[in-house]
Amino acid sequence: MRWRTDEAGGAEQDGEVNPPALRFLPLMLVLAVLIAVAGWPAGARAQAAHASTPSRAVAERAAVDLKQGMTRDDVRQLLGKPWRTALTGTTGGNGSAPGTLRWTYVWSGSPSSSSSERTLNVDFTAKTEEQWSVSGWNWSAY
Repeated sequence: MRWRTDEAGGAEQDGEVNPPALRFLPLMLVLAVLIAVAGWPAGARAQAAHASTPSRAVAERAAVDLKQGMTRDDVRQLLGKPWRTALTGTTGGNGSAPGTLRWTYVWSGSPSSSSSERTLNVDFTAKTEEQWSVSGWNWSAY
């Protein structure tokens, strides 16, 4: 085996360019494929997005500040965006009551157990079509 140095300073052996680097390349490709298959980048993005939602303990403390008459914007500022929304009891027609708007928040886990799920339902009634205010709320566990 004869080694020689090329013009760029790299090592060559009998016409092959740096054999240790060529053995390292397939290892890096296999590692990249394993990371992609495991979903590591997607999992990190999902965890970062979920971090903006308050934890259950934080939400329970914030819910203490709920008050009747709060606007949708007040509730959104206090608890964040709801997981689900529903509109019930609409009767339609001129001047009729628009019904009840329900925002549902869901948190998994608890301070003592990770198996329970808690749901907070916030109900709004409307004075007019655009003026919704909190009429009540309740916690439930699944």
